[in-house]
Amino acid sequence: MGEIRASTVLPARRTDIELRTADGLTLVGELALPEDRPPVATLICLHPLPTHGGMMDSHVLRKASYRLPALAGLAVLRFNTRGTSSDRGTSEGEFGGGDSERYDVAAALEYAEYHDLPRAWLLGWSFGTELALKWGRDPLVEGAILLSPPLHRATDADLDAWAEFGRPLVALVPEHDDYLKPAEARERFKRVPQAEVVAVDDAKHLWVGEPYVRIVLNEIVRRVAPETYPLPTEVE
Repeated sequence: MGEIRASTVLPARRTDIELRTADGLTLVGELALPEDRPPVATLICLHPLPTHGGMMDSHVLRKASYRLPALAGLAVLRFNTRGTSSDRGTSEGEFGGGDSERYDVAAALEYAEYHDLPRAWLLGWSFGTELALKWGRDPLVEGAILLSPPLHRATDADLDAWAEFGRPLVALVPEHDDYLKPAEARERFKRVPQAEVVAVDDAKHLWVGEPYVRIVLNEIVRRVAPETYPLPTEVE
């Protein structure tokens, strides 16, 4: 048995993909699937703010793709929103401030539907939570998990619309977040009766450190693939 570390990459079927948006752009991404079985559910990852270094390889999303196909049987779809670069490449277009990215979210959902990826959940982080709340209310979506939601671009009207949408909403809020701390988050998310706010002690906005990554991944599978909770910390 070996301990799962920050650099651990577990077996999966990993494929470079391209998404086509309704306004004519090509976005680059990757789909990671369980190596030897169909996925039980799908995470569609929406990364942090690209103007501040956010991309599909932002560490929590990358570690989700490295671990969750093997440990939880999940499909993990990551992609760069318009104008965003990573090792995978650069998506066409320019940063749209969270507005034109509506087409990027729609393209990811269309890809998941076309390829029969089951039980789509949105996994947004920071800026990605804004995209989930504003543009993720699609019948294909079973729910959303929000990491460090700032609630800047997403307004009370977006929260009200999600409340009407009725799908589960889980917000993981670091104790020392730079933008929205747990007490304020609980107050803001009261508008969504089905929302759950999970405060994470000692954590910060960027979830730096393996203990916090493990908390995030465990909270994800607890909702999306509860039969695999808690995740192991060692593998053969």
